[in-house]
Amino acid sequence: MADPEAQDEISTPEWHRVVVIGGGNGGLAVAGRLRRYGVDDVVVVEPRDVHVYKPLLSHVAGGTAPAHITTRPQGDVTPKGVEWIRDAATAVDPAASVVELAGGRRLSYGQLVLCPGMHFAWSRVPGLAEAVSARQAVSNYELDLAVDASAALRDIREGTVVFVQPEGPGSCLGAGQKPMYQACAYWRAIGVLDRLRVVLVVADDAVFGIPEIARELERKIDEYGIELRTATELSGVDGAAKTIELATRGGGTEQLDYDVLCVEPPQVAPAWLASSGLAVPGDEKGWIEVDAETLRHPRFPDVWATGDAAGLPSDRSGGALRKQTAALAKNIVAALRGERPPARYNGYTVCPFTVSRGTVVLAEYDHRGRLKPTIPFWPAMYRENRASWIVDRHVFPWLYWHFILQGRI
Repeated sequence: MADPEAQDEISTPEWHRVVVIGGGNGGLAVAGRLRRYGVDDVVVVEPRDVHVYKPLLSHVAGGTAPAHITTRPQGDVTPKGVEWIRDAATAVDPAASVVELAGGRRLSYGQLVLCPGMHFAWSRVPGLAEAVSARQAVSNYELDLAVDASAALRDIREGTVVFVQPEGPGSCLGAGQKPMYQACAYWRAIGVLDRLRVVLVVADDAVFGIPEIARELERKIDEYGIELRTATELSGVDGAAKTIELATRGGGTEQLDYDVLCVEPPQVAPAWLASSGLAVPGDEKGWIEVDAETLRHPRFPDVWATGDAAGLPSDRSGGALRKQTAALAKNIVAALRGERPPARYNGYTVCPFTVSRGTVVLAEYDHRGRLKPTIPFWPAMYRENRASWIVDRHVFPWLYWHFILQGRI
């Protein structure tokens, strides 16, 4: 006969003042900021025991960074005073303020912060999941695939190389282009670029949505002799035959043979969010419904969201997260005091395009597509330059490990 006291213990959720779902950039940064503001009893739910600094994966795939510098143990980067629960969220009942975990634990909360990140939906393209599994396609969006991409791009000397950027939203959506430019610079340096056919497939109407940035990228595309396909999507992959099918928005199709295929995955919100009642109504990708400025859920005031899975109008990026977590932490502190949220996220985001092995086109802009340079008196800092590459490759990783994840900046 089951022990009634044990059953009660299992069924009764454990309460925490703030529960954070996701121990990536956004989750740890907001948890660290809350602790620095004096909020106690903050827990982070994260199943992985290794933390990856994802912006460096483009450098790994492009051959300008070693893989080992992209990771740290999750326990080492969790902010002091924050409890790490090594488990995965499987459901949220926002009406009851309860989170269900894969291991059977149930957490209740005063405030819930959702930062679960993206789910890479490889199977949305027929044949792509199988090609990736067999390493007949690579990517710069997962560490092991980025290592494989680095070797494939380094070793090829002739043939066709295809890079694919899918329809957004996506986590730093333009990042799929970064290893392409680095690889082209390498191939040119060793004298084989003219023996390679390089194709960039972009689902949008232009290589980038802001004209000033698009012109800078198109200049590099022309310089390297890259074939650009816009308004075109990857519609099928035959990894064994090394062929792909492309579909244009007008209904046309094209088949290409390839030697290397580097793909940015289709991206959706984690599936368990769909049954939580927290997603944007009618959104088939499952993004979390959230106020674009306060980052608060419009129907459940004790629920907040930030990062890749949040249904915000701004593009997803680490730079956007820094602005979001700064506002979010202040608003949660106010909510814990019974006050209205005072801070606002202004829609800022950034994408540093590594357009060679030593220069960057730094796209800083807001959700309305307006350029928003960090240094206002340098309005043309988006143009290709060496200084931005140094910041992206060396300064930001150091800041990330020592300051951003701890909620210090």
